[in-house]
Amino acid sequence: MARPIVYACSDSLGETAERVARAAASQYNQEEFNIVRVPYIRSEQQIEDIVKKAEENHAMICYTIISPVLRRKLKTLTANSDVTVVDIIGPMMDGIGKIATTEPTMKAGMIHRLDEEYFKRVEAIEFAVKYDDGKNPIGFLKADIVIVGVSRTSKTPLSMYLAHKRIKAANLPLVPEVALPPELFQIPARKIVGLIIDPFKLNFIRSERLRSMGLDSNASYANIDRINEELTYARGVMRRLHCPVIDVSSKAIEETANLVLDIVKRNRELYDE
Repeated sequence: MARPIVYACSDSLGETAERVARAAASQYNQEEFNIVRVPYIRSEQQIEDIVKKAEENHAMICYTIISPVLRRKLKTLTANSDVTVVDIIGPMMDGIGKIATTEPTMKAGMIHRLDEEYFKRVEAIEFAVKYDDGKNPIGFLKADIVIVGVSRTSKTPLSMYLAHKRIKAANLPLVPEVALPPELFQIPARKIVGLIIDPFKLNFIRSERLRSMGLDSNASYANIDRINEELTYARGVMRRLHCPVIDVSSKAIEETANLVLDIVKRNRELYDE
């Protein structure tokens, strides 16, 4: 005896329709079903073809079709037929619509786009952690943007903020006594951003940092002469790199991030990155 057929139809991948069909069929564990996924339905002709097959095979149709045109076509063709049809997503969308304050996009495959965005964000966060503070300069070659600057110019918070925007950011502290990694000169200048800051602002930030750690706020780390030395060195490095420079003295992380995002966007548009 032929196994009963269920056509799991969608104008996207059809994974949801198939999973729901298999979950329901699994409750009938003494019988086997043939679950046939029919993805990427784009035309009314495809709807007509699948309904015809369902009629010929005495099959059932379940679907997660979003397109209003295709949904109407399917309902019209099966209204007076013997084909059992189950709309999986429609009732749920109607329910969500009653509590939502916005209109639905009515675009197929949104859940997969959301999943893809989520994994890109996670990947970018892991990247930022792995290549933070110049831990492994090889990451510079893989980054969307490399941030350089002296200590306490918010390189790490900026990298993490960018990661949540799905941008892979690495960063490097510029210290006069520490040699620059050769990888820094192997990437285009447009993929590097330098951060500078007012020396007295940095003096205050570093002094507060030392106090919070229970250390002497007058240590050389917060000494204004040492800070000026570091900033002079950093500016020299940035000139050598020919990279864009952002003064973060009076900017919130969000403001700096937006400027960096503009740079990344421009790179992608102009250089197809």
